[in-house]
Amino acid sequence: MYTTVIFDLDGTLLDTLSDLHASVNFALRELSFPERTIDEIRRFIGNGVVKLVERSVPTGTDAETAKHCLDIFRQHYLVHMSDNTAPYEGVTDLLGKLREYGIKTAVVSNKLHSAVAKLCDDYFPALIDCALGVSDESERKPAPKNVFRAFDVLSCDKDSTVYVGDSEVDVQTAKNAGLKCIGITWGFRDKEELISAGADLIADNAEGLLKLICSPA
Repeated sequence: MYTTVIFDLDGTLLDTLSDLHASVNFALRELSFPERTIDEIRRFIGNGVVKLVERSVPTGTDAETAKHCLDIFRQHYLVHMSDNTAPYEGVTDLLGKLREYGIKTAVVSNKLHSAVAKLCDDYFPALIDCALGVSDESERKPAPKNVFRAFDVLSCDKDSTVYVGDSEVDVQTAKNAGLKCIGITWGFRDKEELISAGADLIADNAEGLLKLICSPA
């Protein structure tokens, strides 16, 4: 059994797609740019909001305008990030079970740290031991720096820790940190993409994920 689980947030614990889509399109409208479909935003997510906005603005947009778009997005998202966001089915119960079993939990996300902390506090109070997002001192995944910070905060054993995420970025993050990765199929990528990226195990629902976490490591 794993004794520590490090989770991605967007597309893994929380379905944030609608709110991200709304905030990106708000920023694009403010600059009279064409809006993006929800499927486009789904594909653009994974490397943090800077990359999300860079991928969303029209090709050839200059860096200063892209940064302005990012600033508008951030201001809107920090106000509206909980309008439609919700935990995926079974996730809250899963975290409760991990707490009952004495398994430590962390979130490592490419979202702004303040947003990660607020969302974890709002949706999973007392169920996440360590929540880390992007700040001036951290690098975006797949760089493993925040995973290593979680190790330090939780004083966990790397050999009994597993990483759980929904994208190829998460698989690479786990590999860069020397961890096994459980890919989940209810998020922003499909099973084939996770297998192709090199996920060690696949879970199709929260119940299946719990079984994998509690199996011999």
